[in-house]
Amino acid sequence: MIGKTIQRTLALGILATGLVSAAPAFAAKADVELLKSYLGDWKGRGTLVGADSESVVCRLAMTPGNDDKVNYAGRCAMAGTNVAVNGTLAYNDATNRYEAAMTSNITFTGLAVGKKQGNAVVFNLREQNKDEKGNDLTISADIVLKAEVITVAFKVLFNKTGETLAADVPFKR
Repeated sequence: MIGKTIQRTLALGILATGLVSAAPAFAAKADVELLKSYLGDWKGRGTLVGADSESVVCRLAMTPGNDDKVNYAGRCAMAGTNVAVNGTLAYNDATNRYEAAMTSNITFTGLAVGKKQGNAVVFNLREQNKDEKGNDLTISADIVLKAEVITVAFKVLFNKTGETLAADVPFKR
């Protein structure tokens, strides 16, 4: 069985944002305004499901950044474990997509690419990574910015054992 500390750390890192790696962006006004409509303080609560189920509590602050970007700072707590994540959201005209950049207090990194779907922006993250013991992981996350809600849904598959962690956490102002 994968250690609970490793599971919690990975899960919280994804939940704190699920958002990752952006290039410089020169965005259309409507795309910038859409991202800026999410400025403010957000709170999320959900359940992490794996070998055990645990409650997850998260906070996320979205603030104005440089060059039409939106900065974010997130923190999630679960059973005494805290993960902090910071980064930037942007629209990149050169690639015609939304992108996100992330740094965290854990080793998790990746690229989340977003695209507009109706009145929402949906970021999809699919990554291969390793836990702190070197075991292979498959990570998938969907982050949806829609109306007055930010939703993070993710799954971590521990490739060797087949164990999974999954959660759906809605954030509201």
